[in-house]
Amino acid sequence: MEFWFSENHTPNVQISIRVDKQLYSGKSEFQRIDVFDSPEFGRFLTLDGYMMLTEKDEFIYHEMITHVPMAVHPNVKNVLVIGAGDGGVVRELTQYPEIERIDMVEIDPLVVEVCKQYLPKTACRFDDPRLNIYYEDGLRFVRFKENEYDLIIVDSTDPFGPGEGLFTREFYGSCFNALKDDGVLVNQHESPFYPDDAAACRRAHKNIVDNFPIAKVYQAHIPTYPSGHWLFGFASKKYHPLRDLDETRWNMRSISTKYYTTMLHKGAFYIPAYVEELLKSVEE
Repeated sequence: MEFWFSENHTPNVQISIRVDKQLYSGKSEFQRIDVFDSPEFGRFLTLDGYMMLTEKDEFIYHEMITHVPMAVHPNVKNVLVIGAGDGGVVRELTQYPEIERIDMVEIDPLVVEVCKQYLPKTACRFDDPRLNIYYEDGLRFVRFKENEYDLIIVDSTDPFGPGEGLFTREFYGSCFNALKDDGVLVNQHESPFYPDDAAACRRAHKNIVDNFPIAKVYQAHIPTYPSGHWLFGFASKKYHPLRDLDETRWNMRSISTKYYTTMLHKGAFYIPAYVEELLKSVEE
């Protein structure tokens, strides 16, 4: 008998992945957590039945949400990561020796423990001495911070359930206050392809535009996310993601990547016409 994991992307579209076995299933006070093993994508994590990452394509998401801002901002020392309980963002950040402090705020401690046990490829740098983990609500945590961080990375779940508050105008305003005068905010920005996802993407972009003088979006192809076409947001008080990209400085680091390059960085900000149209009215 074959077993399949299926996730609805719309009422008319779903993705199905054949599963060898279920490695973990549990329920925290916030959500249901499952880990499966599959022949095509390796191990993968779902929360409340929604795909969060797979071993095969997680590098795309984690490299693009981390290295894009790090290649732009010239002096990142203090970083706030909201969400990211799987450890992938922390893994990428710890490759930068100039970073002095990484504060990670994850609402659900069970996600971290499950990923440490079952997803060691991403949850491999939680022992870095620069990392401080806070198990609390990210919206509440950032509300009381001011002029503290050079970079904030919002690696949230989708805009419902535990992650809903991380897409609001209030939240992005708090992030603006928590950043230093030249700070950068990067967030996962949903997919622009299906109507419901596009509406969420547009709302989030409007809330960011309302708070930041520079607000751009960039894209990546992530096969197991809805439609495969995924956006990220780049917002800053000072730096432009293309004009302030320092290719030489980043390439001199010799960081090993499987997706991100500084050439791809530039191309990722040239978005399709339908995405430009989707976001144009809120940017105006």
